[in-house]
Amino acid sequence: MSRKPVIIFEGIEGSGKTSHINYISKYLKSRGINHIKIREPGGTKNSEKIRKIILNNKSTFNKDTDLLLYLAARSENIYQLKKYYKKKIILIDRFVDSTIAYQHYGFGLNLSIIKLLNKYLLKNFKIDFTFLNIVNKTNMKRRLRMRKSLNRYDKFEYKFYNKVQNGFLKQAKKNKSKYLIVDSNLDIKINKKIILDKIDKLI
Repeated sequence: MSRKPVIIFEGIEGSGKTSHINYISKYLKSRGINHIKIREPGGTKNSEKIRKIILNNKSTFNKDTDLLLYLAARSENIYQLKKYYKKKIILIDRFVDSTIAYQHYGFGLNLSIIKLLNKYLLKNFKIDFTFLNIVNKTNMKRRLRMRKSLNRYDKFEYKFYNKVQNGFLKQAKKNKSKYLIVDSNLDIKINKKIILDKIDKLI
């Protein structure tokens, strides 16, 4: 790929996406490859402030407010990332697919509105590839129990996460060449090799 790619890691809570993106970031550093790694919500200074508001266990925002807060955080990120776009590899932990999966498939908000707002924010900022991490109920719950603390998005019933994960899968099926579905129920060493092999082709 002549220009530097934008690579996304998606998945529900406990799916291993953050472990995988951190592993790839360390791999790129070990090879001396310049890259940017951010998370959503969060990533930039202002986005991290918004993240704290969204995920605070005491927050009681309605669904529309949640959507707009996530998009506000993304707006801050895009503003900062534009200077590196095509010049450095960009790794993002959650992005547009998460907004669609959670806010539309999970909470039932209007898909057309979500797509329109994201189109306005992203403009010419294009995603090159997405690693979609999937996980079963047992492993998801086990991994959440291992966390030192839980935010308010870690505390929904599994029925909600199942709807969200199915939403991710529906998006992946629409553009199969741009996705790799990673079965995070498998041994982490197996998945690291699968992801790394694809990363080497992308960069």
